[in-house]
Amino acid sequence: MRVTCRWLVGFLGLAVAGLLPGHAAAGPLDPPGYQKAFSCSACHGFAGNSKTDTTPILAGMAPWYFKKAIADYASGKRPAAEMEPFAKMVDVLSVDDVASYFAAQPRQPSAITLDPAAVQRGRAASTQCVVCHGPNGKGDASKNIPDITGQPPGYLQAQMLKFKADTRSPGDPVLKAVKTLMATIPDPSLADLAAYYSSLR
Repeated sequence: MRVTCRWLVGFLGLAVAGLLPGHAAAGPLDPPGYQKAFSCSACHGFAGNSKTDTTPILAGMAPWYFKKAIADYASGKRPAAEMEPFAKMVDVLSVDDVASYFAAQPRQPSAITLDPAAVQRGRAASTQCVVCHGPNGKGDASKNIPDITGQPPGYLQAQMLKFKADTRSPGDPVLKAVKTLMATIPDPSLADLAAYYSSLR
């Protein structure tokens, strides 16, 4: 009986590891880069599809922007005590692999319920944002301007407030224009803009 049990345990272990002939096809946890990106799921959700209002969605994110964010977090240029150690870990594991993994994941826009009135007010206020982010909020990779559509409204609002207070990448000359613009917008309007851009698909 003991021999049989040991054999069965060993067989099951090999099956789980995928070392036996005819094992199951690759599943959702097997894409290249998943194992390196796994720790991100605790906050950013499975496959980078965040379900919370304050954590950004990584699924479908352009690799260039993901890598820039990781570099800024890891260097302390973009201060965030909770992100800096993870960014450094991603750097060590291979930021290219992790960026490619998230870029390849189907994106599920934020499911956070939005106030239709706030969305409409945000649409009206967004005319000043179109110059950089475009008419549909998709940004412009050639100018290092990211796609901000479908992100959780709480996250978008928090980032705009950080721009306004110059606490996101403080002193960065590249962000001077957007920070100057944010300083002219009342906080309630920032919330409306967040709702509007979160509503876009």
